[in-house]
Formats: sequence, C-alpha cells, structure tokens
Amino acid sequence: MRQHEFAPPGGAHRRRRRVGRGYGSGRGKTSGAGTKGQKARSGGRVPPYFEGGQLPLVRKLPYRRGFNNPFRVEYQVVNVGQLEKLDAGSEVSPETMRAAGLVRKKALPVKVLGSGSLTKKLTVQVHAFSKSARAAIEAAGGTAVELQRA
Repeated sequence: MRQHEFAPPGGAHRRRRRVGRGYGSGRGKTSGAGTKGQKARSGGRVPPYFEGGQLPLVRKLPYRRGFNNPFRVEYQVVNVGQLEKLDAGSEVSPETMRAAGLVRKKALPVKVLGSGSLTKKLTVQVHAFSKSARAAIEAAGGTAVELQRA
C-alpha cells in the first residue's frame, strides 16, 4: 500500500455542498437563503439574544445578574467580646446565648468571631469559630467545642 492509496472508509466523508452553481444543482439563484432581508445578506445573522431593537431582557432586568450559592451556610454571628457578659466558668451553647440575648434565631447555626477581648474561662459550644476567636477563647483558659450542624 502506498501513500496515494490511503482513503477513508466509504461513507465516512460527505462532499461539501456547493451553492450558487446554477438551477440544475438545486442550490442556484438564492442559494438556500430565501429572498431579500437581513438573513439573505452575507454575514446577515442576528445574535440569539437580539430582540429586533426592543430593549433586551438582559438590560431590562439588571437585578437578575449574579449567582446565588445554594450551599451557602448563613450563620448568626457573636463576637468574643460579647461573651464577656456571661458568667466565668459557665458552659456557653446557642441556647444560653439566646437566653442572654446574644442571638435571636433558633434555626440558624452560630459562629463566634474574634472581635473584642475575653478574660473569663468559658466552655463555648457553637457550630463554627474563626481562628482568632478560637485562639482568644483558649488564651483565656477556656475551651472551644464545635457542634455538628443539623
């Protein structure tokens, strides 16, 4: 077998349709583009979002842009400085925080952030801690226990 004998198997390639080559070809005159109008001209297509000059939906609804992460976890935030209100040596849970007025909603998980200072030894049991909050609680002699989210 020689190089000039190589060919694709039968039926693997279709011949290119040559338009505008006379009536006999079946694709003469308008070459399958119909008559007149933008779509009959060369380069004459409109993008899929084009609405004929009407104000496009994309511009009508600017508030629809962006992305909402369905897996985002929304926390109720409590700062370390707010824990100073609570009694020294006590166990702090979302329920005790709610009783003390630090958080409001029962359904949302609680996260402790590191703003403020803590001098009391507390056992804090919440759903999440920032690094600085965990460090501040442990520096005051307390412990930081992470609860499982429901």
